[in-house]
Amino acid sequence: MPIPLFNSIASWLLKKRYHQIELFLKYPGEVQEEVLFQLLGIAEDTKIGREHEFDSITSYKTFAERIPIVTYEEIEPLIERTRRGEQNIFWPTTIKWFAKSSGTTNAKSKFIPVSAEALEDCHYKSGKDLLCLYLNNNENSQLFAGKSLRLGGSKELYEDNGTFFGDLSAILIDNMPFWAELSSTPSSRVSLMSEWETKMDAIIKESIHENVTSLAGVPSWMLVLLNQVLEKTGKQDLFEIWENLEVYFHGGVSFNPYLEQYHNLLPKKSFNYYEIYNASEGFFAIQDRNNADDLLLMLDYGIFYEFIPMETYGSLDQKVIPLWEVEVHKNYAIIITTNSGLWRYKIGDTVRFTSTNPYRIKITGRTKHHINAFGEELIIENAEEALRSSCQKTGAEIMDYTAAPIFMSRNEKGAHEWIIEFRKAPEEIEYFTEVLDNALKSINSDYEAKRYNSMTLKMPKVHMARKNLFYDWLKSKGKLGGQHKIPRLSNDRVYVDELLEMNK
Repeated sequence: MPIPLFNSIASWLLKKRYHQIELFLKYPGEVQEEVLFQLLGIAEDTKIGREHEFDSITSYKTFAERIPIVTYEEIEPLIERTRRGEQNIFWPTTIKWFAKSSGTTNAKSKFIPVSAEALEDCHYKSGKDLLCLYLNNNENSQLFAGKSLRLGGSKELYEDNGTFFGDLSAILIDNMPFWAELSSTPSSRVSLMSEWETKMDAIIKESIHENVTSLAGVPSWMLVLLNQVLEKTGKQDLFEIWENLEVYFHGGVSFNPYLEQYHNLLPKKSFNYYEIYNASEGFFAIQDRNNADDLLLMLDYGIFYEFIPMETYGSLDQKVIPLWEVEVHKNYAIIITTNSGLWRYKIGDTVRFTSTNPYRIKITGRTKHHINAFGEELIIENAEEALRSSCQKTGAEIMDYTAAPIFMSRNEKGAHEWIIEFRKAPEEIEYFTEVLDNALKSINSDYEAKRYNSMTLKMPKVHMARKNLFYDWLKSKGKLGGQHKIPRLSNDRVYVDELLEMNK
């Protein structure tokens, strides 16, 4: 089929989906309730369904009263039984795929169940919706005239007792529909290569002569790849290599620290950036407007959402609410019930709603990844915004960072200790530290109160990391590439002390 004709047909088919999206935009509560009762009906004869009498649940209130909120650790024994081949425990259809996820650098891996329904009705549906929303906003797009350069995880799939586990991206690539394979580069063979550095060379070799029209992957790792592309070709920017490049679909980590570097690599004002929010547990939200900084929560993917206001999180007064009770500008922990059999599962992410008509969110961080050693409640969103502002004022560019508390001693007050790897270092690290401190004060009133007259917190301590410190640290743990992330904020000093030792 000629490429222009394929482009036209694909665009037409994808735009048809927009009418279904409009349905949950108009009736969000009704669509979410329908999702919940569909899930309960499908799973009523599973072990979990019988234990909690799914067949007699007729309201959200009963659902919330009867089924407890759970963490991975609490359901791990059931997941392990399924990995050993036992079925119909939490979902009626056969679960044979498990997305191996460790979040950041935790030694203990999680094995998140992935059903056939989740693959089809969540992950692949979201891929089509991402294109649909993009094309709806960019009618002159020539996206399908070329290929998407995808950068997934570096692990292949492994078989164990008839089930398979690996990075979610490996599962998706292994089960990818033919149309997605035809429109992607590199090949599945290269995408599933295990050794990260060899894989990077292979991706460049396969993709450099293709007509690449879009990029897709985690910003930190994609930046490594794109800089290697420029280094190998000797070109100044990516449009000299791929002149028809028009959009970068990104997710996994905040884009803020990398924005200026991407602008240097892609110096066209017309170039688009589209953010997604997905995880091993499901695909949740998509940027639905050009140049927006928030994401549309997708409500018909077989996922039912609940939220815990962070002011009550983990307390005796903890409150759990459905989507239709959320308020804008509040920070919430997400609870999901999914078509892979996760029932009221605490995913560990936090979001803030920017709108409730429609429901749009910003990702604000992780429930475990914040600094609150002194009551300062510093979350990742605060850190990212402060760093972005500090880079603008000092002309610096950041590659990676992490931060942790310096705990009080008998004669010393507390502080925050930062390790930052700069692509372009500030002229004076002392001035950068001062700007960062002031930015954090202006963003976070709790931090400002603790810094007042240095009564509780002293000025932060900022270390300039040597080149490739974070890369070498991840490599030492076998965590290069794909979905592996640097832990940005921590309430303890485990990561910071390891990195400082390697930074000598």
